[in-house]
Amino acid sequence: MVLPVTTANNVKVYTVSGGLGSRSIPDWLVRKKKKALKKDFDYRTRVELLQDFEFPEASNKIKTTKDGNFAVATGTYKPQMRVYEFAEVSMKFERHTDAETINFELLSDDWTKSVLLQNDRSIELHSQGGIHYRTRVPKFGRDLAYHFPSCDLMVATSGSEVYRLNLDQGRFLNSIQTDASDGVNCVKINPAHQLFGFGTNNGTVELWDPRSKARVGLLDHLPLPQSVGGVSRAPAEVTALSFRNDGLSMGVGTNTGHTLLYDLRASVPYLVKDHQYGFAIKNIHFHDGVAASGHGDAGDSGSDKVIVADQKIVKIWDRNSGKHFTSIEPETDINDVCMVGDSGLLFTAQEGIQMGAYYIPQLGPAPVWASFLENMTEEMEENPTRDVYDEYKFVTRQELSALGLEHLMGTNVLKAYMHGFFVDLRLYEKAKLIANPFAYDDYKERKVREKMDKERASRIRANNKLPAVNKELAKKLLDDTSNSKKKKSADSSAALLGDDRFKDMFADPEFQVDMESKEYELLHPGAQKQRTMDAFVGNSDEDEDDEDMAAEDMGDSDDSDRSVAGGDSDDDMIGQLRKEQRITEKPKPLTTIRSTERKFKSSDNKSFGSRLQSSKAKKQNEGHRVSRTSMGGMEMSFKPKSGGRGGKSKSAGGNRRSRS
Repeated sequence: MVLPVTTANNVKVYTVSGGLGSRSIPDWLVRKKKKALKKDFDYRTRVELLQDFEFPEASNKIKTTKDGNFAVATGTYKPQMRVYEFAEVSMKFERHTDAETINFELLSDDWTKSVLLQNDRSIELHSQGGIHYRTRVPKFGRDLAYHFPSCDLMVATSGSEVYRLNLDQGRFLNSIQTDASDGVNCVKINPAHQLFGFGTNNGTVELWDPRSKARVGLLDHLPLPQSVGGVSRAPAEVTALSFRNDGLSMGVGTNTGHTLLYDLRASVPYLVKDHQYGFAIKNIHFHDGVAASGHGDAGDSGSDKVIVADQKIVKIWDRNSGKHFTSIEPETDINDVCMVGDSGLLFTAQEGIQMGAYYIPQLGPAPVWASFLENMTEEMEENPTRDVYDEYKFVTRQELSALGLEHLMGTNVLKAYMHGFFVDLRLYEKAKLIANPFAYDDYKERKVREKMDKERASRIRANNKLPAVNKELAKKLLDDTSNSKKKKSADSSAALLGDDRFKDMFADPEFQVDMESKEYELLHPGAQKQRTMDAFVGNSDEDEDDEDMAAEDMGDSDDSDRSVAGGDSDDDMIGQLRKEQRITEKPKPLTTIRSTERKFKSSDNKSFGSRLQSSKAKKQNEGHRVSRTSMGGMEMSFKPKSGGRGGKSKSAGGNRRSRS
């Protein structure tokens, strides 16, 4: 047996009936197709909490008796009332009525005495054997309540009066005149001190004392927003009313989807909750159950909860703090909600054939007659099953085109949903393998690379703080952090690198900044100029700086002198190769710029006399050449001059022209 389960707010809600996992099959169909139904998974795994827990078309109201042994529900079509016995987990009997029932009240602790308010202005009193008496009220009824101490049946109608029918005397008493010109929507009686509460269509709540038959309180200004989405709305109407057993707490529901909790000693609500759907609140229930042992955390107690329902959803939240506990959203509209005592089981009357039954272990234990639900849910927690969506993959139209499955659109293979499609997971994996057959190889290579990077990071080496992506931006931020004189800007730059919100910017290659794009150039006008200057400096020959520095110290020589020194020697070839290697290497921008600046300064800042002396020195040293050998030595070549005493010494030195 498997129950459909939802986990709203991490609270498990098991759908016992009224959902996808439970459906009704007629007996004649079971007898006719017994062999075929044996193969039906839904039929074999169905759970029938109560036999025939349904109506032919829809159910209107559902309530449990005070003794906790029966459930009474009304529905259509044909209009009827059904009684279910918990001890037999089946329907006890059904009884048809002449008109559809708006609401009903149980007059005894069991089902034997009841009163039904019909939509044709009639009131039917039922006993164990059937209908006992039938009467009518002057206006169409909306709600009814029974006051046990005085035996008064109060009927709220579309007028301003609340009619009182005394069942002991068998006659109508003086009605209660309210200020509601548009009618009274709901009537409730406080179980502690029997205070009458009337919720009106004018948006007010009137409180009456049953002893003096006088109004003792009025709530005429509900603190609700006057507009929704910038559009003004009509005044709120009170559609639901409920009292807690402590005699002080009161819940008020409006047609705008708001729930207000009041303390009767104050005129201002201490808590306001919005259902966010905008539908009228239909039912408010104060739940004082205790969480079952073995389910949920210790802090998730089912006590002190408020269960509020509109036609779309049932929301359960904490009475004191308003914190959301969980929610239930049936497939069909909700008409009424009933709690089974202080347990974790609740019934819903819906606009569908089946009535809903939902079990929440964290809200309370299962009833004694349905204790098997606890065993089933515990087994399901030990052996969790796959969700129905685990077998499908959601893909967009672009992903479908990339997989080559566009031709399947419009077939039963793809289920359209929102902006994409649901496809079977096995088909998706096969199509992905065909579209990219090397996906596993890429995955394996990526994992190996990540493992190697992880092992390499454990070695003792210098820690490179620059990330793999956007190194220039990270370096700029680090420089701003280290060089910034303003503490505020430095802290912001450091925080930017350490912020988890921006970690993908320095790790994901998709966030790499393209510095050659036009958008980047428009945002950074100086970037193009800087790259042009770096390229110009990088293309300049480094040997020019070396030759200039050597010329300042030792002087230059022309090509004719190099031929005399043996320019075709192996040392010159090695020097030429080194020079070409230095040209191909990437220059250092800062060093080159500084050397260039130094060259400009040395040439431009000299006076005319200094330049003249330098030119004379070059003429005197003309014919001299100094170079380095491959072994690290020095070589000097010079051209001897004829005549004079110095010529002999130079010629003598010319025979010994090399020294190392």
